Amino acid sequence: MESEQESDRSFGMRNFKYINTIKEAVEKECPMTVSCADIVALSARDGILMLGGPRIEMRSGRKDSKQSYLTEVQNAIPNHNDTIDLVLARFQSIGIDTPGTVALLGAHSVGRVHCVNLVHRLYPTVDPTLDPEHAEYLKRRCPTPDPDPKAVLYSRNDLETPMILDNMFYKNLLKHKGLLMVDQQLTAHPLTSPLVDKMAADNGYFHHQFARAVLLLSENNPLNDDQGEIRKDCRYVNLV
Repeated sequence: MESEQESDRSFGMRNFKYINTIKEAVEKECPMTVSCADIVALSARDGILMLGGPRIEMRSGRKDSKQSYLTEVQNAIPNHNDTIDLVLARFQSIGIDTPGTVALLGAHSVGRVHCVNLVHRLYPTVDPTLDPEHAEYLKRRCPTPDPDPKAVLYSRNDLETPMILDNMFYKNLLKHKGLLMVDQQLTAHPLTSPLVDKMAADNGYFHHQFARAVLLLSENNPLNDDQGEIRKDCRYVNLV
């Protein structure tokens, strides 16, 4: 059974070991009670709050899957160079509207982009929608058009408040400093451009839409008792 973590959509994700650490601690207190799915969702909730984002009151009670959903990951999670129309359609299919989708992309306010997902905007020529001075900085961070995927070559999404979940992401987009193609497209699409302006001007509005969208995302298509289980180890399905 091939893990969802093997998907190219999961490239760059790490520190899953902490999910296992939490699971081990919870199992000591409440054996076979709290799912790995709940741990992931509630860890996201707490991470958002620790990064200066909104508090999101999530429900618990999710079940873990009994199989891998690698194909679904490939088909459902947008890629960094997808069109905005495709991204909007995919989120709309699970009940997240346009303001919610624009807000979810604001998660790129924190973290970093690996050069592998960035160099196509720098080489052989610089993407004209990218600020020229920022492009020169990015070339110093990503000096080759063919970076080693195993090397940790990256640029932070936001150089001013890199570890705060705030609306600086949208301000950077308006300055043509978005790193991913899918992000920068937000400023050019007629449905999303006014929302970029609004979120850049109002951090509270961004946080409100972000919290609403994350809550919807956290409750998307939960497994029922027959479909799911509570795993003993988050890395494996339970042995029957």
